[in-house]
Amino acid sequence: MLALTLEDFMVELNDGSIKNVGPKNKSATAKLFDVDDVEAREFGDKRVKLVFEDDDGNEIQVSLFPEDVRKLTDDIDELEEDSSVFD
Repeated sequence: MLALTLEDFMVELNDGSIKNVGPKNKSATAKLFDVDDVEAREFGDKRVKLVFEDDDGNEIQVSLFPEDVRKLTDDIDELEEDSSVFD
């Protein structure tokens, strides 16, 4: 399930073209639940792309620098040690 929250979001649709309307203070949050497939791969010369997909075909891609990937893996290692999630 993909949940998408858009804040202060307004666009104009005119003859098939989408145009920003209003100030540029828009923000969005995307959440993907019940992930069915996860993949990590190289992205460009210096990044790692994480791809998360559910069984409905919804997909979120995240590009991280190696130091961010290492922090993420450290956080997961810590969770494995301290959390009941991995029991």
